[in-house]
Amino acid sequence: MPDRSQVFPAEEFRRRTRALQAEMATGGLDALLLMSPADVFYTTGFLTRFWESPARPWFVVVPASGDPLAVIPTIGADLMGRCWIADIRTWQAPDPSNDGVSLLAGALADLVPPQGRIGVPMGPETHLRMPLADFMRVQDRIAPRVFVDGTSAVLRVREIKSEAEIAKIRTTCGVADAAYEQVTDFARCGVPLSQVFRDFQIALLAAGADWVSYVAGAAGPGGYGDVISPSDDRALQAGDVLMLDTGAVKDGYFCDFDRNFAIGPPPDDVRCAHDALHAATDAALSTLRPGMQARDGHRIMAEAITRAGSVVGRGRLGHGLGLTLTEWPSLTPLDTTTLRAGMVLTLEPGVEIAAGRIMVHEENIVLRAEGPELLSRRAPAQLPVIGT
Repeated sequence: MPDRSQVFPAEEFRRRTRALQAEMATGGLDALLLMSPADVFYTTGFLTRFWESPARPWFVVVPASGDPLAVIPTIGADLMGRCWIADIRTWQAPDPSNDGVSLLAGALADLVPPQGRIGVPMGPETHLRMPLADFMRVQDRIAPRVFVDGTSAVLRVREIKSEAEIAKIRTTCGVADAAYEQVTDFARCGVPLSQVFRDFQIALLAAGADWVSYVAGAAGPGGYGDVISPSDDRALQAGDVLMLDTGAVKDGYFCDFDRNFAIGPPPDDVRCAHDALHAATDAALSTLRPGMQARDGHRIMAEAITRAGSVVGRGRLGHGLGLTLTEWPSLTPLDTTTLRAGMVLTLEPGVEIAAGRIMVHEENIVLRAEGPELLSRRAPAQLPVIGT
């Protein structure tokens, strides 16, 4: 079997495969069928931006024992051949009449006994990256084998990052740290927010990002209204709070954290909001431990915000991070996922300053046995001010 692969040595992918197979055995699964970009990369090392094209499905099958196999369009054969797996089966795609259906069904029939159970991720934060009609055709062809929910097997393995993965995420965070240091060079009064967004993406690429999958942010007097909007051409003005948030990517791994800047001296309520966000992050950094639940992360930060005299923002206060911009779990009052050492998480407290005005803050951490370790460079305790 090949010892080469993209991004990591082949042994990293073998370790992942063995971990998946252990979870599959626990759940009584005879195979896993994976097709999302993150899951395909996680098991094979197949890293490409060609996923932006929705014209072709891609499949990886993880058997109960042995190495995974790929069932992919011929256009990907050369790249997949640079990865660690040896069994690569291809078809000419797109084929509207049979877009991999026969080839995939045959591979599953080869690997799975007639009464076997094939896990497919079906739960939260998963999707079926093939036509539903084709999925049903495959299901009919492999009967009496059945598809069952394989979400748990994938989640339990992917949520714990190896040291090699943590190093990649730390490096990506370093790229964003370097770009944030440049913000005061291009963000100032009179510059349109749209230009700030473009310059920020340039800074991220110049700092070493392979691509910038996500940039969001906002700017408004005394705060902003949301944290997901695209930019507009409104010029920055004295009294604004500018927030920039990024999901830059390097070697397939995301960072996800934001930074706030005051345009001119901030008013008292903005300073108090920033202080509350900093205090909430400090509380999580000093208190969060393995064995707690995801909802405890929300509680810790919400209580710190309230103690600081601010109003807790709506929504979750953090989430998982890794091969996608956001992963499980979610730090909400409802998520009972047990936190484990090796999870990479964001701490993302938010406050409501007034009607229509909020502020958020975000850091990236890995949870160790003794508590969180920062992967992003800690934001300053004082809100940075851009002179007017």
